[in-house]
Amino acid sequence: MKFRSVSFPLSAILSIATVILFFAVGMNFGIDFKGGTLVELQAKGTQANISDVRERSNNLGFGSVEVAEFGSPRELLLRIELQVAPTVAEQERAQQNVVTKLREAFGAEYEFRRVEVVGPRVSGELVQSGAIGVIVAVIGVLLYLWFRFEWQFAVGAVIATLHDIVLTIGFFLVMQLTFDMTSIAVVLTILGYSLNDTVVIYDRIREMLRKYKKLSLYQVLDISVNATLSRTVITATTTFLAMTAMAIFGGEVLRSFSLAMLFGIVIGTYSSIFIAAPVLIYLGLKTGGGDPARGEQAAEAKAVAAPVKA
Repeated sequence: MKFRSVSFPLSAILSIATVILFFAVGMNFGIDFKGGTLVELQAKGTQANISDVRERSNNLGFGSVEVAEFGSPRELLLRIELQVAPTVAEQERAQQNVVTKLREAFGAEYEFRRVEVVGPRVSGELVQSGAIGVIVAVIGVLLYLWFRFEWQFAVGAVIATLHDIVLTIGFFLVMQLTFDMTSIAVVLTILGYSLNDTVVIYDRIREMLRKYKKLSLYQVLDISVNATLSRTVITATTTFLAMTAMAIFGGEVLRSFSLAMLFGIVIGTYSSIFIAAPVLIYLGLKTGGGDPARGEQAAEAKAVAAPVKA
């Protein structure tokens, strides 16, 4: 538990940096949230001409058009920004007009594999649904843990969960990965993964509190974390290897998802050990061993004295 003197300030600094980046840099929102048109093209020939597609699509008058290779050299991905119009209905008609003009321009040379059009009304609803989903999940966690354990465990788990969500958003900010509905799924998956680890450790802490009533909370937390450490590391390693394979071989479609999941596995494991457990010391969790600080001093004194006795 002595590592909390490093982990708490480190997490606080990273969380504050995320908030600053959020307002200073901003998220790279996908068309799910900001609206627009996404088109996947596949060349009928042997290779797509990316510079030609970029020049011709920019000349169509849709504003800035992002063109990128997608998968094989024959495939391209076009992102067209939301078209500006006085009313929502006119904006939606303008978005449909984008697809019509693209088909006229590239239909002879390219096959349209995928077309996604998200209007301003739908993007607003998706933002609202995503935010509600995350909030409901966090409240559900709080209520479940409050019912299952003591209130200190519920608050500790929510702190660790919010820590993971904030740092995952920070990862999206630093890497400028596209944040869309798939990213909401990533956040909820990381939330569930991290919570599972936290509940395992909390369950062991509760068991040790009943077993070792004369030990201090500091000592009980150390024993509990050490008892679950091998399980936590093995689970994280196997999941990390599976996500690594997905990141390498999953292609562009799964790139944001797999990279964010890799980060989430690391940060979720870190928070379970270095945030969720030691935060209980500050939440007033009682044990029969007395003051946690005195217990920590006693354990340190014992550790120093042990080599002398040997």
